[in-house]
Amino acid sequence: MQELIKTEKTIPFMRFRMVAWVLSGVLLLASIASLAVNQLNWGLDFTGGTVIEVGYEREANLSEIRTTLDANGFSGAVVQNFGTQQDVLIRIEPQEDVKAQEVGDNILSLLRASTDDEVTMRRIEFVGPNVGDQLTEQGGLAMLTALICILVYIAFRFEWRLALGAVGALAHDVILTLGLFSILGLEFDLTVLAALLAVIGYSINDTVVVSDRIRENFRKFRKGTPEEIINGALTITMSRTVITSLTTVLVLLALFFLGGALIHGFATALLFGVFIGTYSSIYIASSLALALGVSREDLMPPEVEKEGEDLDPMP
Repeated sequence: MQELIKTEKTIPFMRFRMVAWVLSGVLLLASIASLAVNQLNWGLDFTGGTVIEVGYEREANLSEIRTTLDANGFSGAVVQNFGTQQDVLIRIEPQEDVKAQEVGDNILSLLRASTDDEVTMRRIEFVGPNVGDQLTEQGGLAMLTALICILVYIAFRFEWRLALGAVGALAHDVILTLGLFSILGLEFDLTVLAALLAVIGYSINDTVVVSDRIRENFRKFRKGTPEEIINGALTITMSRTVITSLTTVLVLLALFFLGGALIHGFATALLFGVFIGTYSSIYIASSLALALGVSREDLMPPEVEKEGEDLDPMP
């Protein structure tokens, strides 16, 4: 398959970098504006609420349970299996002036009325907003720590122009993914936070591969402008990028359509992250390094520059 994707002609990716910058600028402004005005639609993991665990005599139908709850004023309830197919965990948004026990009794009555199976209450707990605030803070710290560690790694690994391009691409991907959830009003819970951390890892991995190839091409070819060398590096890595992204997308599409409501946000974040991460590796990281003036002299090892080795010219 890799041979089918290979091309002997260099693709002029950098010719369209200004168009890509305008597009990214518009998307970034829209994302930041939505995050400032609409913020995120925080899930129950962050806002708190009532947690109810019930047991069914036979396998529980989660879709019917969600429909029953939505029809009786408990819209947005999170319903999932807990341990076995007969055990169901239900999370309800905080109800004003209603005690958790009363909410649990109402839910149990509705479930018993909607099925012929025996439904028993296993436990009921109230998760206060303080716990949600702690999860929000810890989740934010986890993402910030990941970004700082990656920043330190990139700073040591690459010349500062390539490093700044990689970090810029990473920030670009995170903001756009958050903006997608804010603009569409999708629920942001712990699974989406995990997906966002995975997007960070996927994006930086793709950017590191591209940056490595750009550095190798600058050291290998004596002739050619920086734009031509970067285009050549991106063309060479295209087969690897397409194969990696395609196999990842196939798995994520299966999760998106067959994974159920609980994993829908996770799959959405990763699907968007794969596309935007591939795009940013080409048109944010590489073009930013080009705009900062990256050149062959910046990437040559000191001993090679000193000896003035005559490297093979670029074809």
